[in-house]
Amino acid sequence: MLFRKKIDRYCSYCAFAGKINDEQMICQKCGVVPASHQCRRFRYDPLKRIPARPKTQDFSKYEEKDYSL
Repeated sequence: MLFRKKIDRYCSYCAFAGKINDEQMICQKCGVVPASHQCRRFRYDPLKRIPARPKTQDFSKYEEKDYSL
């Protein structure tokens, strides 16, 4: 869920942090830190969160008669 109340407080979701590479972030408050770093100045930025891809639907359990009127 993108806007849930209880989120993980990682720098990769923080408004003060920018991405250097997959493993490191640069924080305005703490400097260069790992992406899993947590600090008390965390401010959530929902635009930095990448939601998981939805599961693909399995239509093999349906028959042709299920799609006809």
